[in-house]
Amino acid sequence: MGKVTGFLEIPRRDRDYEPVSERVKHFHEFVHQPSDADLALQGARCMDCGIPFCHGPTGCPVHNIIPDWNDLVYRGRWREALDNLHSTNNFPEFTGRICPAPCEAACTLNIDDNPVAIKSIECAIIDHGWKEGWVVPQVPGKRTGKNVAVIGSGPAGLACAQQLARVGHAVTLFEKNQKAGGLLRYGIPDFKMEKLSIDRRVAQMEAEGVTFRTGVHVGKDVPAAQLLKEFDAVVLSGGAEQARDLSAPGRELDGIHLAMEFLPQQNRRVGGEALGTNREILAGGKHVVVIGGGDTGSDCIGTSYRQGALSVTQLEIMPRPPNKENKAMTWPEWPLKLRVSSSQEEGAERDFSVATEKFTGQDGKVTTLHAVRLDAKMQKIPGSEFTLKADLVLLAMGFVSPVHEGLLNDLGVAKDKRGNVEADTNRYRSSVDKVFAAGDMRRGQSLVVWAIREGRQCARSVDEFLMGSSTLPR
Repeated sequence: MGKVTGFLEIPRRDRDYEPVSERVKHFHEFVHQPSDADLALQGARCMDCGIPFCHGPTGCPVHNIIPDWNDLVYRGRWREALDNLHSTNNFPEFTGRICPAPCEAACTLNIDDNPVAIKSIECAIIDHGWKEGWVVPQVPGKRTGKNVAVIGSGPAGLACAQQLARVGHAVTLFEKNQKAGGLLRYGIPDFKMEKLSIDRRVAQMEAEGVTFRTGVHVGKDVPAAQLLKEFDAVVLSGGAEQARDLSAPGRELDGIHLAMEFLPQQNRRVGGEALGTNREILAGGKHVVVIGGGDTGSDCIGTSYRQGALSVTQLEIMPRPPNKENKAMTWPEWPLKLRVSSSQEEGAERDFSVATEKFTGQDGKVTTLHAVRLDAKMQKIPGSEFTLKADLVLLAMGFVSPVHEGLLNDLGVAKDKRGNVEADTNRYRSSVDKVFAAGDMRRGQSLVVWAIREGRQCARSVDEFLMGSSTLPR
C-alpha cells in the first residue's frame, strides 16, 4: 500500500482538461496529466484494503494489480510499476485513456466519492514507459512451428496476437481496413486517443513476429475455407459491427446516418486516409441530433462540435438517471447514475425519455425530427409531441451483434441467442474445429478492457490447443 494515513491526509486530484473554448478547435488529446509528485501523492492514497475490489471481478476485468503499482508510483519506482502493469494488461495506454474506470467505482474510497485516481496513474505509468524507452519488443527465444490467423485487429485481436507471438507461434493478423486498430482507430475520436498509441504497439508486435495483413477482408478477399487449410488455429476477433438502426418513417432521407458511418470518416481525415466513399458526412454549419446516450453518442457530439456544428442535441429513450447513486446499494458494482462526458460538457443539450416518431424534410433531405415523451413505463405521453430542427441525425443506439454475412456464415459457426459467436470463457472455442472467438464478436458490444481480457484468455486457450499446455496467464 501507499502511505498508511494517505487517504486521510491527501485529497483526490485527477487530470485536468483543456478549456472547452480551446479544445473544440482541434482533434488532439486535451488531458493535462498531473506532475509526478502529484501522482505519487495520489498513489499514497491507496488503502490497505482487506479485499481490494479495484482489481477484483467487479473492478478490473484484466485484474490489474492496482494497489501494488499505486505503491510503486508512490515510492518513485516507475519501471517496476510498468512491469507490474504489463503483467496483466498488454495495452494500458488504451485503457488509461478510454476505459470508464470501473476500478475507481469499486475503490473503497469511492464510498465517499473520492476514489484513488487509478486511471490517471495507469496512464502515467505507461506514458513514462514509452518516454523512457522501457517498452521494447519481447521476442520469443524459440519458434513453435505453429501458424495462427487472428481476424480483426481491435483490442481483442491485438492482445491475442501479441500473447501468441510471445510464446513463439507465427501469427498473421488480418484487418479489412487499411490500418490496424479496429474500433480504436476508426471509432474512437483522436481527441480521446491519438493513433500514435496504436502505431507504437503495431511496430512492437511486428518486431515480435506478428504479420499484419491490412486491407484484407476475410470472407471476401480471402475465403474462410482457405484459412482453415493454411493455419493451425483461427481466432475470430472482428467485433460487433451490426449497428442498431431506427425504423421510423423518413429514415431514408439524406442526412440520417449511423454513427459508424460518421465517426470513421473524421478519423480517416485526421489520419490522412482516403474516406473510401463519395458520401461525405460533415456537421459544420448544421443543427445535429444524436440519438443514443452512450459513449458512441458522446463521440458524435465532440466530433460534431469540432467540425463546426451550430447546435447538438442528444436524445435518450431511457429515463434520466439519478444524479447520485445509493452507495449502500451499489458499491462496489458499477452504478447507474447521471454521467457527463467531456464531449457532453462542450455544450450539447441532453433530453431523456424521448422516442423518435418520424423524420420529415425537403428535397429529399432531413430538416425536422418529430419526437414524443415517454412515461416511467416507456409509454407515449399523449400531447407531449415536439419537433427538433435537424440537418444531420446520427444514430448511436449501440450494436446488436457481429455481421453474419460473409465470414461467420461461411465458417458455419454456431451463434448464441443474441447472434454472437457461441464460445465459452474457459476455452473460447467455437462449434467449428480449431476456430476460436474473443472480444465483442463473442460477448457482444462491450468495453476495451473486456476485449483485452478476452484476447489474452483466448490466446492461452489457443496455446493449450496447439501445444497441450501453456505458460500464458489467464
